[in-house]
Amino acid sequence: LSTAFDLPTLMGRDSDDQLSMGEVGKCGVAIDTIEFQSQHLPKWNSVSISGYHIREAGSTAVQEVAFTFANAKEYVRAGIAAGLDIDEFAPRLSFFFNVHNHFFEEVAKFRAARRLWAKIMKDEFGAKNPKSWMLRFHSQTAGSTLTAQEPMNNVVRTALQAFAAVLGGTQSLHTNSYDEALALPSREAAKLALRTQQVIAEESGAADSADPLGGSHLVEGLTDEIESRAQDYLRRIEEMGGALAGIEQGFQQREIEEAAYRAQRAIEEKDAHVVGVNIHTDGEADAAPPIFKVDPASEEAQRAHLKKRRADRDTAAVEARLATLREVAAGDGPVMDALVDVLRAEGSLGEVCHALREVWGTHRAGSI
Repeated sequence: LSTAFDLPTLMGRDSDDQLSMGEVGKCGVAIDTIEFQSQHLPKWNSVSISGYHIREAGSTAVQEVAFTFANAKEYVRAGIAAGLDIDEFAPRLSFFFNVHNHFFEEVAKFRAARRLWAKIMKDEFGAKNPKSWMLRFHSQTAGSTLTAQEPMNNVVRTALQAFAAVLGGTQSLHTNSYDEALALPSREAAKLALRTQQVIAEESGAADSADPLGGSHLVEGLTDEIESRAQDYLRRIEEMGGALAGIEQGFQQREIEEAAYRAQRAIEEKDAHVVGVNIHTDGEADAAPPIFKVDPASEEAQRAHLKKRRADRDTAAVEARLATLREVAAGDGPVMDALVDVLRAEGSLGEVCHALREVWGTHRAGSI
């Protein structure tokens, strides 16, 4: 299951927050710790370690793998430091990757990532359970490759990206709709995106083999190259003190921004081709597809629903548990247990996040 959240939810704010005005229900629906999951939800994925946003920000395929795994290693170290056995929690770690346009590079990227993660878990962390070595990942086609110009071309882009993900071994897949460069997907566009997956799954035979392109000279060479270059990045990050130290020094951000600049410049100078944008254009404006628009009444309905929920709950109990959450967050106690207690008392996501912001503050990226 892949659920898209609206911006207020992603920022930890309720639908009636002043900063949520005009954003409720847009981009998605309104709606952890490893230790808590291991004890109480043993079959739940404790964390989805994402490389998708890294690639969308402009990284290369190699950087996507390397920076995602650098982050993953920090999670693993945190679990071990908390006294957990690696083979208790590692089998439930999951990953989230992007699928970009270069078909063979993307297949090789996933193959390299699967191989590299197994080595990291076995050689660096000493995991013994074969399930700890497995790279369990979800993938999503690249939103950054969708174009507002000639949007029907996005159908082909999405199909090729989805096919690459399947050939690379993805466990689950999200296919973008062709109109997402313009608006939220229409019902028609969303259905076509779903059918794209279904045709690949049911008609192509691509899912009948675990590694259908294994042995290809091109793909094997790309796999080796991506793995080697990702390992180089990981060594550099380790020398800095790990992913957190690298972030504090602006390393990952700087590398991604430089890669994004190079990619955009290549498009503008036509060294990289985007069909319908900088090559094979006919000068005629395409008729815009039907645009889905969120009914403004839905935002008011969501606020009314939240107001009623607050009126019907035991406010004193919520406030008491929020106070406990602040106290635990300021110390070394089990934050997740206190957080769940707030939610059981009908506390909201926004109230939980506001309490944690009061204690921990808000991260501000430094200038680079």
